[in-house]
Parts: sequence; structure tokens; C-alpha cells
Amino acid sequence: MILSPSGPPRPVATFDHREFPLDRLLDEKGTRSVAVVIPARNEAATVAGVVAPIASALVEHAGLVDEILVVDDGSTDDTAARAAAAGARVVRSAAPGPDGSPTSLGKGGAMRRGVTATSSELIVFLDADVTNLRPHFVAGLLGPLLCADVFALVKGAYLRPLGGEPSGGGRVTELVAKPMLSLLFPELTGIEQPLAGETALRRELLDQIDLADGYGVEIALLIDTAERLGAGAVAQVDLGVRAHRNRTLG
Repeated sequence: MILSPSGPPRPVATFDHREFPLDRLLDEKGTRSVAVVIPARNEAATVAGVVAPIASALVEHAGLVDEILVVDDGSTDDTAARAAAAGARVVRSAAPGPDGSPTSLGKGGAMRRGVTATSSELIVFLDADVTNLRPHFVAGLLGPLLCADVFALVKGAYLRPLGGEPSGGGRVTELVAKPMLSLLFPELTGIEQPLAGETALRRELLDQIDLADGYGVEIALLIDTAERLGAGAVAQVDLGVRAHRNRTLG
């Protein structure tokens, strides 16, 4: 089934999360397996709030998600314990150092560790610092992958409130990522949140490209996908509002 993007034509297919109700996704899922992978480092304050809604609504109740995996990337707080208590399987990104201290691989390394720790065919990556996560974040990201074979990578799109205003967050996105894409990769200009940690992709895609180190992983994944498969393999889904720690453009 090929979907028709909502709204005016854009370089990248754009959908609204409400186009993918749960019963539709369950019908489309079939026997395919789905994992949610959450790289986390010192996110004890928020990680349970990310894990618990998915575990309750999408694992236990609906069965849309088969497992939730939190990759503890060298945390020195209670991130791992709180993630496990909320319903996630927790793995370390790397073995402790020679002195027993936690070792961090960075975001890209933690994401790679999560991929190797699951055999699921569809993988949804989420950030661990989101403070308003709802189950539709995951369901929306899965929508294009489950309902149309043409898409290999799905990015989340959303408003980022700041200081009581409905938007304004996202310094690196607005000052660096979007201008760079406009200049060097104009076919991706329509991507609203190119650095979004909320991303879903097919395992077959990961067999063709690498996950870059550090925080460069998000934009590298987007560019590598478009260069290998074309911008038509990329979609984005409007998830509404996403709240997390951020700072002003100034």
C-alpha cells in the first residue's frame, strides 16, 4: 500500500501521526518484529517517563512493540535501574574501564550497541531526555514503514517549545543543520527536524550504511540514506510537540 503525503507537496513525504491509528498499524504489522532502542547517559530523571508509556500502551496492551531496549552509555546515576523498573531491557554500551568506571561510546556508539542487541526487523530510536513522550511518538514513526514499502527511514517532526513559547528550541538545527542541508543536499530541505532523535528505520538499511560516532549520527544517517536510496526513501511524521532540555538560539 502506497500512502499519499498529507499537506502541500514537499521534497520529503510528510504525514501526521493521526493517519496511523493503532488498529491499522496492528493489521499492517503482521509477523514483523519491532524494537524501541533508547540510548541514555545520566538520564535518571526522565528515562522512566520515556519507557513506561511505551511498555504499557504498545507492549503490554497492544503488542505493536516487541521489546524496549535502553542502552546505558556509561551512566553514573540510576538511569539503568529506573529504565529496568519501567519495563525496559537494559544493556551497557561498553564494558567498564580498567578501573571499573563506566565507559561511554557516545550516542552513535550506543545506538550501534542497541542494534546488535536486538534482532527486530524495524527499529525505533528515541531520546531518553524527552519529558512529554506519548505512545503516538512510536506509532507515528512506524506508520510509513509498516504501511508503505517505499520508505526506509522516518524522522520525527514537531514543535519544540522554549521558555513558555510554543517554539524556539533547536539551536544547532536552525543555525547549522538546516542551512547545511539547504546548501549541500537540497532534496532534504523539507526535513523539519534533521537532528531528531526520534527516528525509525528498517534493519535492511543498517546492513547498507554505518551509524556514525557521537551526535553526528543523526544527520549522517539522514544523508547516507538519501544518497544510497534517494530522498524518496525518507519520510517524516508530525508528532505534535516535543519537550526536553534546550536553550535559546541566542
